[in-house]
Amino acid sequence: MKLEINFSQSAVIPYRLCKKGLEILLITSLKRKHWIVPKGYIEFNLTPFESAKKEAYEEAGVLGSNETFEVGTFKLIKPIGTCLIKVFTMEVHEVLDDYPEKNDRKRKWFTPEEALEAIAIPEIGEMIKELNLKLKVA
Repeated sequence: MKLEINFSQSAVIPYRLCKKGLEILLITSLKRKHWIVPKGYIEFNLTPFESAKKEAYEEAGVLGSNETFEVGTFKLIKPIGTCLIKVFTMEVHEVLDDYPEKNDRKRKWFTPEEALEAIAIPEIGEMIKELNLKLKVA
């Protein structure tokens, strides 16, 4: 059965490289409080990455690099239809104390292994594995 795509979103995997190695920033979802990555609808005047970067600011309070790569896509079936989500990377350069959804979500830095255990969306877990491998090689 082929799923028809009704709408699109984009997401970003925020990361930083520190002395301990790679760290991934996860945030809680609004309703169920699962660990997820920032994502949202692609705004008509922005590219998918620009929209995802804007979500990272609004939902997680982070600013980052414009250098990115798309790590993959996946589909989510929602009550309003099937959504195709494009996922990008973003190296975090600044963590803000004040941001739009500060009081609505928690945010936490994880090692890649911890992030794989915590993430609510398995497809994102696979993309975190890919990012970890890519950055270890670089």
